[in-house]
Amino acid sequence: MIKAVALLARRPDLTHHQFVEYYENNHAKLIRSLLPQIVEYRRNYLDRGTAIGADGATDPDFDVVSEFVFADRAGYDAMLTTHARPEVAAAIEADEKNFLDRSRTRMYVVDVRES
Repeated sequence: MIKAVALLARRPDLTHHQFVEYYENNHAKLIRSLLPQIVEYRRNYLDRGTAIGADGATDPDFDVVSEFVFADRAGYDAMLTTHARPEVAAAIEADEKNFLDRSRTRMYVVDVRES
């Protein structure tokens, strides 16, 4: 298993509710249809009213932590190859413009440890 997480921020003109609704009812379905290599796909929306943090800690600059799980590194690499196809990249980018502040998007492969 390999996992990637993306920290995504909503467009400033959208409410949290509008952001979640668009992501769940449009973008998540698009990603599932275009990137079949994803085995598990979770969206973890921040509940800003329940934050626990150190005094003076800055607020996060993202609204959701999206998790993408792949069977193995080959599945992740195949997703990257699919995503790089011009028609796939264009479809994803066009849809992201509907709800994301793309200037703050970042994605990382993570080392998952469980106990």
